[in-house]
Amino acid sequence: MLPAQNASRSRIPKMMMLLFMFYISLLFLLMPLARPQQHDMHNMPGMKMNVPAAPEDPAQAAKRLADKQESEFNHHLAGLFVILAGAFILAESHLVTRLPVVRYAWSTCFLAAGLFVLFYSDTEIWPFGPQSPWYAITHNVEDLQHKIFSIILLALGYVEFQRARGRLKSPWAAWFFPVVGGAGAILLLFHVHSGDMQSPHAMESMERIQRQHHWFASTGLGVALANGLAETSQKWQQFFRKVWPALLIILGVLLVLYKE
Repeated sequence: MLPAQNASRSRIPKMMMLLFMFYISLLFLLMPLARPQQHDMHNMPGMKMNVPAAPEDPAQAAKRLADKQESEFNHHLAGLFVILAGAFILAESHLVTRLPVVRYAWSTCFLAAGLFVLFYSDTEIWPFGPQSPWYAITHNVEDLQHKIFSIILLALGYVEFQRARGRLKSPWAAWFFPVVGGAGAILLLFHVHSGDMQSPHAMESMERIQRQHHWFASTGLGVALANGLAETSQKWQQFFRKVWPALLIILGVLLVLYKE
C-alpha cells in the first residue's frame, strides 16, 4: 500500500475524534439556546401566567386529552421500532448464519418507523384529517419538523438496507448515518411542540416535553458518534460496534417512557 494511502487512513480515526469533540461542543452550545424558551413563555405577550386558568370547556378538555394520547402513542411506537433495531444489531452476529434475512432487520425497523411518522404523526393531515400535506407543512412548524424526522428515518433505513444488500460500498455511505443522524439529533433541540397554553399545568407540561427532547437529542448524538467510530478502523472499533446499538436501545426506552 502506498505511504499516502496509509497516511490517509491513519487520519480517519483522528477526524472521527475531532468530529466527536465538535458534536459535544455543539451540544453544549445549542442546549442553552433551546432552553430559554421555557422561561420566556412567562413574558410572552398575552400570556398571563399568574392569572388562574378558567375552567376548561369539556370539548376542549377532551380534544387536549386526545392530542396528548396521540402524541404519546406516536413516541412510544417509534421507540419500540428503535429498541427492536438496536436489539437486531446486537443479535445479528449470532443469528445471521442461521437466518440471513436478519441483516436487513434493523434497517427495516427504521423504514417502518419513518413511514409511521410520515403518515400518522399528524392526524389533522390527509388521509386522516382535512388538511392537505402542503398546507400543513407550510403553516405549522411542528408538522414540518415531523415530516423532516420521517425523511431522516427513511433515508437512514434505505441507505443501511442497501449497504446490507451490498449495493452501496462507497465511503460516503458509511458516513451517512453519523452525519445525517447527528443532524437529526441536533434538530431535536429545536423541536416545536404546539399546545394549549391556557390549559391547566401548561408550563409544567411544556418544560417536561423540552427536557425529554433534550435527552433524546443527547442520546441521539451519542448514537451517531458511536456509529461513526464503529465504522472507523481504530483500536476501539469493536467496542463502539456494541456501544452504538446499546445507545439506540436506550434512546428507544426514553421514547417509550415519553410523557406529556
